[in-house]
Amino acid sequence: MLSVPTLWTVFIINFLALGLIWAYVARSYPKFAAARFWMASAFVGAGGAMTALIRLLVDSPVPTAAGAVGIITACCLAAMGIQRFYDQPVSWRLMVATTASSFAGIVAFLFVSDHMLLRMASYTLGQAVPLVVALPLLLSPPEGRVSPGARLSGTVILAIIAMFVLRTAGNLFGYDFSARGAGQVHGFLVLGLLFLSMTLNFGFLLMAMDRLRNEVADLALLDDLTGVANRRHLLQRLSEECARSERSGEPFSLLVIDLDGFKTINDTHGHAAGDACLQHFTLMAQTRLRPGDMLARTGGDEFCVVLPSSSLREGALIARRIVEVCRQDAAACSGNDIPIAISIGVAEWDRGIGQFPDKLIAHADHALYAAKKNGKNDFAVYDPAPPLSPEPIEPARKFA
Repeated sequence: MLSVPTLWTVFIINFLALGLIWAYVARSYPKFAAARFWMASAFVGAGGAMTALIRLLVDSPVPTAAGAVGIITACCLAAMGIQRFYDQPVSWRLMVATTASSFAGIVAFLFVSDHMLLRMASYTLGQAVPLVVALPLLLSPPEGRVSPGARLSGTVILAIIAMFVLRTAGNLFGYDFSARGAGQVHGFLVLGLLFLSMTLNFGFLLMAMDRLRNEVADLALLDDLTGVANRRHLLQRLSEECARSERSGEPFSLLVIDLDGFKTINDTHGHAAGDACLQHFTLMAQTRLRPGDMLARTGGDEFCVVLPSSSLREGALIARRIVEVCRQDAAACSGNDIPIAISIGVAEWDRGIGQFPDKLIAHADHALYAAKKNGKNDFAVYDPAPPLSPEPIEPARKFA
């Protein structure tokens, strides 16, 4: 035999534990805003269940209304956590309106006109509406990839809504699913909702773990100083582009960039000024790149730009734009401003490179050395077949 007070007690204990877990996550990762909503949802849900448990022990309608509002608010907070997880605006007005409307219905059908079925309908709608609003984000997220945690959470919400529909349909057909009328059936419903609500929080935890794991992976591929891709990320991208070009035959281009006189900047103005120059150059270069181009810092004052689906001529145009923006910035320098000059080497993928990005980097490096040899603060393209120098013409011999 299921004991409803025991089930509510288990509900309270589990949700207090979940609240503590979310509190730890929120404290450890302050920028993870969804954790604060899910923490609040767990604690408010535990408070609502605790108040509802008092209703089973005290003959008063007040704990019923208060407990119902607590559970509804917990559902609203859980839905808002989903919205924040996907960086969507939180629907405060909708959630407040849902809670207020449900509370008004519960109070009206509890204190004004005691009607159990309508009261349960108000209670059910208050829980279902916020979950239905958040469900599309789980099943069809903005970034397009449904994580295992989101899939689990979406499935659980669908199961919870199905139980709500079943309970409402039973009430409409004259069967009382309340604690007063359903007895053991009500106990099984409470047990099912307890299991589903706990599983929903585990789905949220999986979502959080997946997000934090992706963030750590992203940090491993980013340069700490400039925020652009690092050498590891560059080599991964070059390998992908080489494989894609070998399959399709479509070329792409690579720029290798070096800041001219960077050692002198560090020696004269200090490493902090040198770091500022690197950051400033990164911002300038990004303004001249196209969507899909990737800027990477490969070390020190060296950068690379991957230009997908770009010919050597298109790569040269991008290099010219980057050089020109640096020249314009240097011309506008005054006082303590440090002018930035760069040299760029441009190379294009060909069949001879195949799936070996090191060859392409070597070609672009060769062009970079040519740009520096020609006076720096300019760019040069890699010419795989330079013209042969004409052989000197020997003077005609005289014969005796």
